[in-house]
Amino acid sequence: MKKNFYITTPIYYASGRLHIGSASSTCFCDSIKRYKKQMGYDTRFMTGLDEHGQKVEKKAEAKGITPQEFVDNLAVNAKELWRKLGCDYDYFIRTTDESHVRQVQKAFEKMLEKGDIYLGEYDGNYCVSCETYLTQSEVGENGICPSCGQKVSKVKEKSYFFRLSKYQDRLLKFIEDNPLFIQPEGKKKEVVAFIKGGLEDLSVSRCTFSWGIPILSNPKHVIYVWLDALFNYLSGLNVYGEDKSLYEKYWLNGECIHVVAKDILRFHAIFWPVFLMSLDLPVNFKLICHSWVLMYGEKMSKSKGNVIYPETFINRYGLDSFRYYILREFPFGDDLTCTPEDYILRYNADLVNDFGNLVSRSLAMSEKYFNGLVHNTKTNNEFLKDLEDVAKKTVENYHSYMNEFRVDKALAEVNALVSRTNKVIDETAPWALFKEEKLDELEAVIYHLLESIRIISILYVPYLIESTPKIFEALSLNNEEKDLLHLTFFNKELYNSKKLEVNLFPREKDPLKAKEEIIEEMAVEINKEY
Repeated sequence: MKKNFYITTPIYYASGRLHIGSASSTCFCDSIKRYKKQMGYDTRFMTGLDEHGQKVEKKAEAKGITPQEFVDNLAVNAKELWRKLGCDYDYFIRTTDESHVRQVQKAFEKMLEKGDIYLGEYDGNYCVSCETYLTQSEVGENGICPSCGQKVSKVKEKSYFFRLSKYQDRLLKFIEDNPLFIQPEGKKKEVVAFIKGGLEDLSVSRCTFSWGIPILSNPKHVIYVWLDALFNYLSGLNVYGEDKSLYEKYWLNGECIHVVAKDILRFHAIFWPVFLMSLDLPVNFKLICHSWVLMYGEKMSKSKGNVIYPETFINRYGLDSFRYYILREFPFGDDLTCTPEDYILRYNADLVNDFGNLVSRSLAMSEKYFNGLVHNTKTNNEFLKDLEDVAKKTVENYHSYMNEFRVDKALAEVNALVSRTNKVIDETAPWALFKEEKLDELEAVIYHLLESIRIISILYVPYLIESTPKIFEALSLNNEEKDLLHLTFFNKELYNSKKLEVNLFPREKDPLKAKEEIIEEMAVEINKEY
């Protein structure tokens, strides 16, 4: 029986064009889904847009269109971006979907009936940009949002409140009993410290604007955007619909992973589990929290002109280079500083010099020396024996890291095997073996190169989604020989290989000039509006 696996991105706020930070989260989830699928899991990957709130209403008004028209345009372009990134999601959820709206309304009424929601009045600070309520200590004397740096608004209005304080002790106990609930460990400590500082009841409705989900029992109020948005993880599984099969398969009987950035960790680590507790639904998920992608050490913003969009790199270096870079550098706990020069360096070093060169040289030697027909010839060569050991250990480590969601570490392991395989070429000198007519030993060397490339390419499947099929075709592999779940090592009898017709990763010959051109392209992209 297949194991079930459910992974989600945060649903991105529909206030503007999605940049490299959103792309990193989505590519990360996509790579994990692809890996789990390789390992035989029944997988579901969901992403989407959070489309309600005052900020969306104001953005639409500034453009002279309705909020629905505004978010419709963003949804089209978000889907197009994920298509360009090769992200194989199963469901794209929008908080304006009728099914989602109905289920959120039902959840609200359930919490209201239970007594966990009550009507009162909110008088305090609200950040429209982040759609977040803030205490006075958080905004300080200047009234600035600590997350986005924007001036907060003073809000005084009738509001429904959720009894967050009621669940403080229960939430702390849950986190203590589930040590892997929040990862990495440092982020969990931040959340625990915040909870122990005391939870205040949360305002969960607004009545001074209309772009949101109306409360069924009091339509003058719309539901707070974060209660609305967080429930997508279950409305997307039809938890309150007629057919609950997805909910039963992936939530009740599956492994569930929410991937979030550090600026929305508290919403997911505090609000979401408490809402589930209130609804008597199981808190059956883990949070993987990553940090931000920075540009030259600064948080990206249009006003600073330092926003990077994925298209800038994809158009120049191809899809696989972008997926590899953003996942190889993906920060598990720390911020990633992205610069054009770092990108070019990683591309030239890992993909051009190491992997691309290994593939092209090995396939060329296979054809030159054996017309592409290479047998599994036995040898006592110590370098080849070491390569076999390294390959087996690499796969073992790779699985360990992938099951810990350390994609960066997993890719580093594969890259190390690429380097070790390249080193074998220098250690055995195939050209010298051919000259000396040591054909059996030469065939053993070429076989080990091709077999290592097969193993490496199988490990690269979740990331290099355009290149690996070309390599499999060049190696003439059948489906069984591309299988990660039942991966074999150095026992394939014969390779019938052929040279690649294309250069997988063309070298960037002038990095300095390329950097300048990329920065110019960034300036063009930043002014494009969706």
